[in-house]
Amino acid sequence: MITSSQNPKIKLARALSGRAKERREAGGFVAEGVRLLEEALETGWPFRFALYADGLSERGMALLDRLVERKIVVEKVESRLLDSLGDTETSQGILAVLDHAQIPTPQSPDFVLIPDQIRDPGNLGTLLRTAAAAAVDAVFIPPETADPFAPKVVRAGMGAHFRLPVRALDWEEIRAQVGGLTVWLAEAEGARPCWEADLRPPLALIVGGEAEGGSEHARALKTSSISIPMPGKMESLNAAAAGAVLMFEVARQRHSGQV
Repeated sequence: MITSSQNPKIKLARALSGRAKERREAGGFVAEGVRLLEEALETGWPFRFALYADGLSERGMALLDRLVERKIVVEKVESRLLDSLGDTETSQGILAVLDHAQIPTPQSPDFVLIPDQIRDPGNLGTLLRTAAAAAVDAVFIPPETADPFAPKVVRAGMGAHFRLPVRALDWEEIRAQVGGLTVWLAEAEGARPCWEADLRPPLALIVGGEAEGGSEHARALKTSSISIPMPGKMESLNAAAAGAVLMFEVARQRHSGQV
């Protein structure tokens, strides 16, 4: 059992739970909780090791058995140490350090999400989860958006990271990747209503931060603007909610074949 905070595995997990720089340099990130690790295992994501403490649920114990069967290093840790590593108020009793693997981006993606200046980890994670559910081909993360592999983003993504290509790119790289796509920028007002826009052709959707909207780089890249009609008395939607409406409007049009 690991009992020291100076243990190398504890120190690595703590570092990866902190700054994005540490995650980039180590090429890894932390995922916490039974469900997330089940998703990672199911998709064949590369594990470095898993840590667990007393009090693990029956489902968690079954997960441990599967990890051991896959020859993944599993170590028991004092509860106080595991609690200090986790990002939740109530620990689920298990976390893992995973490699920052790359899911290949399709050669010709026809549905791309660009979350621009989304700084809230919960919003970004929810956007990634929605993107995976709406069959988005890839997500390109521009500068000034939260680190997609921060613990809170990974937790809110609920396994989307293991099923969806997520790339941190600069704007010139994004421009090269979306060449040939119609680039729609979500706007709060003064744009074409999403119910009237033809979203069936290949496209990239830029969803900007709730406070500032799309950045100058996003506006330079856009082909057209799109908005969500709101008959109620609110000026705007949360960025994650707006992104969900628009992504599933794309999915609806493509599934039905109708605008």
